[in-house]
Amino acid sequence: MPQYTIQEAQSQLGELIHQMSPGDEFVITENNLPVAKLILTPAPTSKKVRQLGTLKGTVLSMASDFDAPMEDFKEYMD
Repeated sequence: MPQYTIQEAQSQLGELIHQMSPGDEFVITENNLPVAKLILTPAPTSKKVRQLGTLKGTVLSMASDFDAPMEDFKEYMD
């Protein structure tokens, strides 16, 4: 794992980040002791745009009492 001093990281941070791939990491040290670890996270994926009507025609049958009140809720309906 690459290591850079605080001074090196501060002067080259932009370059270091742009050279990294998702999941890459490096350690920043001060007085030869690790003080921070930088890990490049993957870019967020863009959500797919939903298209209306893509499931049209997939419901082949529906019960005749589909929208009838359920027996379990009959006491609440009165």
